Amino acid sequence: MGDTAVARELISGDFLAPRFVDARGLTVRIALVGHSATLLAGDDLRIEFVVAPGTCLEVIEPSGTVAYNARGGRASWSASASVGAGAALIWRAAPFVVAGGADVTRRVDISLESDAVVLLDEMIVFGRTGETGGALRSDQRITVDGDALLVETLDLRSVPGRSLPGILGGHRVLGTTMLLGMKTTDDVEGHVTPLAGAGMLARAVADHAHEASAALDPIWSQWRGRVSQKYTD
Repeated sequence: MGDTAVARELISGDFLAPRFVDARGLTVRIALVGHSATLLAGDDLRIEFVVAPGTCLEVIEPSGTVAYNARGGRASWSASASVGAGAALIWRAAPFVVAGGADVTRRVDISLESDAVVLLDEMIVFGRTGETGGALRSDQRITVDGDALLVETLDLRSVPGRSLPGILGGHRVLGTTMLLGMKTTDDVEGHVTPLAGAGMLARAVADHAHEASAALDPIWSQWRGRVSQKYTD
């Protein structure tokens, strides 16, 4: 509305409630607040964002998600986002913990229109303290103007399989930071992989969540500055 963005529709579900935090210029911040235990066997948690053209949505998660022991059952978690032309989505997700005995599928679908940008940070943790961690299959599909930018499947259901060198190599934490819809030539600490299209990806594996965060924090901060600058100048 004019030069001020607004949160037009916030719809609560069975597991999460979106709460308005603040709006400054073209940027709106919301928090995803959990109001029930997740994920249990049979749960199907779905998150959907629609970001209007020319605006910026920042998502805050006060607490993470835990996929609990499914006891023979399965659970699913999915997030989809439609980011309009010239818009931005900034989401530093809280840790996604796959507890011992869990069996969960996780899917992220993001569609960007022209000149849209997404900055996404996510962390998968296998097992709570003293646990090996359950089974996870993670799928991601990112498109720009309908064309695929990133299509990835991580099949981490097998403990021996995910422990191989080149996958997790015995570590229990996988952190990922993605800049989608743009690239930057700035020097950053850590290993960054440019995508074939407009995007970049950085990953870190570690034994503890804080170690993965420490490896990716400089990259997140630098990329966030680039994205935020567009909506604060």
